Amino acid sequence: MTFKVLLFGANGQVGHACGKALGEIDAELVALDRRAADFADPQAVYEVIKQQAPDFVVNACAYTAVDKAESDAELAHAVNAASVTRMGEACAELGIPTLHLSTDYVFNGTADQPYTEDSAVDPIGVYGASKLAGEQGLQAANPRHIIMRTSWVFGEQGNNFVKTMLRLGAERPELGVVGDQIGCPSYSGDLAHIIRLWVQAYQRNPQQPWGIYHCSNKGQCSWYEFAAAVFAAGVDCGLLPKAPQLKQLTTDQYPTVAARPAYSVLNCDKLEAALGVALPHWQAGLNNVCNALKAAR
Repeated sequence: MTFKVLLFGANGQVGHACGKALGEIDAELVALDRRAADFADPQAVYEVIKQQAPDFVVNACAYTAVDKAESDAELAHAVNAASVTRMGEACAELGIPTLHLSTDYVFNGTADQPYTEDSAVDPIGVYGASKLAGEQGLQAANPRHIIMRTSWVFGEQGNNFVKTMLRLGAERPELGVVGDQIGCPSYSGDLAHIIRLWVQAYQRNPQQPWGIYHCSNKGQCSWYEFAAAVFAAGVDCGLLPKAPQLKQLTTDQYPTVAARPAYSVLNCDKLEAALGVALPHWQAGLNNVCNALKAAR
């Protein structure tokens, strides 16, 4: 019997990478974008799952506009919480697992050491609150869940910090970037690889260690340090003729509508032990993205 994986958010950063990664395993992949499964409508998500009757559901769909969420809380909660809960309910009725992507924004960012899965959650904005509500709804709905929290996602697809810095670096001789927010960049291709490993582990053994896991690339940095690395990689692969002058800003000097966690480093030991893997450094993913963007020109 064919093993069927249903993927939501197929056009997003991680979803696009998941489509490639899951397409390489022995399974039927049904990859749906927003038009085929609108997470603004929780009941539609429930019905799609029941109609498709998959063996495993991967959710890479989310409302991720952090600033806009402050004035658009109803939609953020519909996508990130209500639909995720309904997804869990449908999966529970079918007796299948749900793998769901969550975020470092469930924490308040005041820690001074990497957050573990057991660290106290305390979101400081609507986006983080909506993602936490989704986690809790899924946990209550379907005991067979893997919630994978990640941070600072970048990749070849969609809008992200790397692509924004490369665009601005080509347009401006000087840029200011925040230097007092610390986190771990996460390459979409590496996240997709981990998701593929979870699916394959379940195919081999349906009794998996369900729960919450942290997954981000090795190496912590500030946004300022990340930007400097982006410009260096962009110059090295020929995307930029030269790096712009980079000025380090404080969070106070770069106000945003929504507050950001000052410290977002995730401890990923639990995931590495469960899957028997070592997560790579984010610099390798950055090089992959730059090379892919160069090749696409």
